Amino acid sequence: MSRDVISHYKITGTLGHGGMGVVYKAVDQKLGRPVAIKTLLPERMGDEKMKKRLMSEARAASKLNHPNICTIYEVDEVDGNLFIAMEYVQGHTLSEEMSQGPLGIEKALEIAAEIVSGLEKAHRENIVHRDIKPSNVALTEEGHVKILDFGLARIVEKIAADTITKSNQNLSLTDEGQIVGTIAYMSPEQLLGRQVDSRTDIFSFGILLYEMLRGQRPFRGDNFIQLTQSILHDNPEPLKAIHPNLPVDLDRIILKALAKDRENRYPTMKQLQDDLVKLKEQLKAPAQTTHQDSIAVLYFENLGAPEEQEYLRDGLTEDVITELSKLERLRIFPRSAVIAFRDQAVTAPEIGRQLNASHVLAGSLRKSGNRVRVTAQLIRSDSGHSVWAERYDREMNDVFDLQDEIARSLATALSIKLTPTEDKAIGQKPAENPEAYDLYLRGRRLFRRGTRKDMESAAEMFQQAIVLDPNFALAFAGLGHVCGRIHRYYDQNPQWMERGIEACEKAMKIEPNLPEALSARAFLHYGHKEYEEAIRDAKMALERKRDCEGAYFVLGLALNITDRIEESTRLVDLAIEFNGDDYNVYLPYVTAFSRLGDEKRRKSLMQQLFRVLRMHLEWAPENARARVLLSSNYADHGDVQRALEELSKALEYSPNDAGTLYNAACTYGVLGYKKEALATLKKAIENGYRHADTIVRDTDLACLHDEPEFHLLIKKLSKP
Repeated sequence: MSRDVISHYKITGTLGHGGMGVVYKAVDQKLGRPVAIKTLLPERMGDEKMKKRLMSEARAASKLNHPNICTIYEVDEVDGNLFIAMEYVQGHTLSEEMSQGPLGIEKALEIAAEIVSGLEKAHRENIVHRDIKPSNVALTEEGHVKILDFGLARIVEKIAADTITKSNQNLSLTDEGQIVGTIAYMSPEQLLGRQVDSRTDIFSFGILLYEMLRGQRPFRGDNFIQLTQSILHDNPEPLKAIHPNLPVDLDRIILKALAKDRENRYPTMKQLQDDLVKLKEQLKAPAQTTHQDSIAVLYFENLGAPEEQEYLRDGLTEDVITELSKLERLRIFPRSAVIAFRDQAVTAPEIGRQLNASHVLAGSLRKSGNRVRVTAQLIRSDSGHSVWAERYDREMNDVFDLQDEIARSLATALSIKLTPTEDKAIGQKPAENPEAYDLYLRGRRLFRRGTRKDMESAAEMFQQAIVLDPNFALAFAGLGHVCGRIHRYYDQNPQWMERGIEACEKAMKIEPNLPEALSARAFLHYGHKEYEEAIRDAKMALERKRDCEGAYFVLGLALNITDRIEESTRLVDLAIEFNGDDYNVYLPYVTAFSRLGDEKRRKSLMQQLFRVLRMHLEWAPENARARVLLSSNYADHGDVQRALEELSKALEYSPNDAGTLYNAACTYGVLGYKKEALATLKKAIENGYRHADTIVRDTDLACLHDEPEFHLLIKKLSKP
């Protein structure tokens, strides 16, 4: 074998290197077709007896002929080097496809169907792959699947075992202890060294399908021991808990494939294939099946004194959304999807059709003294007919029962039988004391208004709620969050951070892993520059509550500050879907696209942000932070006059506020006013803006990067 020719194959390039050998691109000089040549190094092959047995297995695999299997043309040995000639696949691997984040359900199921088809054919020929993983699945330029390395996994598996025995090292760990290789996709029986069969491929496929849909594997660990323990003992979190819009049957299929005991898995790939076919048929069914039992809960119409009762109207609406989200069979639109229709002159059926919801829940609220009257009506979007309607007259002390009754009545109207878990979840009260809950709702609304005065008032409301109900975890979480925001944007006194941390600790003690407390703690970690901890807590919050307030915002901030820009951009669609009514959530993702140079996506986000800022300022016109961000948006669109007008108003509201001054400097930077940008940035720093890591990464200040004084400011700020 020469460097340029292996047998009758002429080498034209190198496709990849691995621990077992090299893969070349070559041309079959006899047939004139492109091929891939995998050479396995002699020192990796063990004794001659073993080599002959493995050669026999590889030749058996070469007999497989299926459109979703990469064909093995030849297995031979030249000058002591075993090589395999196989079909050359023009395209990319599934691991590359998934590097941009989770795949949509339709795409994931199309890929899954072709993987299963190939595996089912192999299993009928009594051939088990043993190494199903993303890098062993290729996607052709036409989008079809080719499973790679059939018949080779056994070779690698036996050599790996031999290597581990001789060197007492694990093949799937690097020097730093990071997981590579195939252990992450192994079945329990593989990890335990037991004999494998076709159900081993079923388990690995289950991991692969879960990863395609979620963007991460069901079993994880920082090293070999942790990962092995996770595969052997952990139960994967159901996808339905993370993405409620996914069909229930999908979780059932995946969890059955991932059963620890192979006797509880699908006995054959054919049966798994049949279930996937049925699921795809359900998804392709007419619209009434696809969108059945999807409800958009509209903000209740406030029939009382507008400002006095707005907090209650918002609180009741959002809590009904939360209660209904506990019902597995219902698809409930998040707050961000319906808030734009609040107080708009659009009929309920029309809103339902715009959102593609099968039903709309609309109603009204009037509070008088300690009594509240609520009307609620469930309406079909297609016909406008009422499915259910009810009127409730209650004391404020019974407000929890009111939310409970609405959720249960809707379930009955839609013929949904509650499971014991759902029944228990709906019955849980957020607080024991109704007056404390009322204070919490007031504080939550003030927090969202976002001015310094409102933030400080929100902190006081949460504190009063805690006095009335010392076990009110949500109130503690609210206090923790508001303290973190005040410290970040208005007052760098460390007492705010200390108070916020203490509140989060108490919330977590009362209710461990409360999503709102995790989100608040993430923001406090971010303020302490504990970025990995912030990322961890934000992700945990979103795993437990997909629309957890503030979680996508702090996650985007922390990913940006640690320069994980591409990971940040993969989250943007979910961030906007679930938290898109909060103008803050757009900011880190706009910065991320700007840093990547993706002007199209950045501009699109800026347009969405513009609409949300205008909506927010109609509600809270004195919010200097929102107004100065609007000025920056006008500057980005080249509207200099309006940018300066909004900037002037913002500085009039908060002339010495560090956060407002910093954002004003950014507006000047976007306009290209270097002198004003530098002077305003200096004033922001003098008033307490100390975030050097943010300043140097902010593309709005790019015009100052060639100014020596700018770098002196950063150097001074960066000193301990």
